[in-house]
Amino acid sequence: MTIVVFLVSLLGAMALGMPIAFALIVCALALMLWLGNFDSQIVAQNMIIGADNFQLLAVPFFLLAGELMNVGGLSKRIVNFALACLGHIHGGLGYVAIVAALILAALSGSAAADTAALAAILIPMMRNAGYDVPRAAGLIAAGGIIAPVIPPSIGFIIFGVAANVSISQLFLAGIVPGLMMGISLVVAWAIVSRRDKMQTFPRTTMRERGKAFVDGFFALLMPVMILGGIKWGIVTPTEAAVLAAVYALVIGMFVYRELKPSMLYGVFLTAAKTTAVVMFLVAAALVSAWLITQANIPGEISGLIQPLMDNQTLLMFALMFLVVIVGTALDFSPTVLILTPVLMPIVKQAGIDPVYFGVLFIINNAIGLITPPVGIVLNVVSGVARVPMGAVIKGVGPFLIAQIIVLVLLIVFPELVTVPLAWLRGR
Repeated sequence: MTIVVFLVSLLGAMALGMPIAFALIVCALALMLWLGNFDSQIVAQNMIIGADNFQLLAVPFFLLAGELMNVGGLSKRIVNFALACLGHIHGGLGYVAIVAALILAALSGSAAADTAALAAILIPMMRNAGYDVPRAAGLIAAGGIIAPVIPPSIGFIIFGVAANVSISQLFLAGIVPGLMMGISLVVAWAIVSRRDKMQTFPRTTMRERGKAFVDGFFALLMPVMILGGIKWGIVTPTEAAVLAAVYALVIGMFVYRELKPSMLYGVFLTAAKTTAVVMFLVAAALVSAWLITQANIPGEISGLIQPLMDNQTLLMFALMFLVVIVGTALDFSPTVLILTPVLMPIVKQAGIDPVYFGVLFIINNAIGLITPPVGIVLNVVSGVARVPMGAVIKGVGPFLIAQIIVLVLLIVFPELVTVPLAWLRGR
């Protein structure tokens, strides 16, 4: 009955059009009334405690870094370098989009920001070159969702705080799966575009490629600095976020000189608005998380799936299927914050590595960003590329399948995550 109260109160509040954060608070109040321990101070205290976390400071700074990169010309130079290297290949702009998405993913950790930047730069070029625009938009959307998986990832930060799992370990564990997602897109794009007639760009000389590399050197250096600093223990993820924001600010203003002082207010305001939404969600979700624990909802769910507890692979398939269903209806952050306190006790009871689960959980939630009907990233690319949503949904299909195949492989072969992580831990 407790599960029914939880679901009815949460889904009912959402059905009334209530914002997710307020729906979570309503859900917490309903659980308190059901348990007979209503106390308004619990809500206030847990919201303050939930937001008062040093590690969460990484969220606003990575969001700010992403905005500064797009406005300051860093993103554009990364795309130009990839174009110089791959533009002459059949379907080259598609490969450029994938490579640029991987590099940008290692900079900001924001799927929406990366997708918007890539779509704004590449879609006009693809349209002029005779590409199937809806399919190209689908590819860019699928590339954008790599951002929450390759470090630095805002998704890993939120999950790490909610699940009390090492964010640095999550960052390291996300590298190989993120690269696998990129490779799967390369294969899918090669298959679907092989018969398309499209314009290719002239092959650039080594000198031209070198010039593009030099022009984008400071932008390309940024992920090396961030990931290297975290890997070798020079900076924490939070400090790396500050470093990324300051670096993007300095390079955009004083090296590339595309970021003007007059533009700073708008950049900071955009980052602040997005941060406010995320932080309020985190604060509200941790109130619900406390009540979920008090109501023993994980224990009740564990009892329902008890037959699967002895088989980690089947259990992971069941949990991932649940996340897929929820992810089609909710955005990334709410799904992470709602399901983490419910699923983590089950994961620990089954003896599954929390870091391994966290990686698959975030990949699954990232895939939810390109699954209708919500599909936030689909909405972003549809708006920027000016392509009808229905056409984008059709175009993203092959690439969505490719990302799901990666998820299935990681469930069946957990060594793809655990072995590289063990190697990175030992270095």
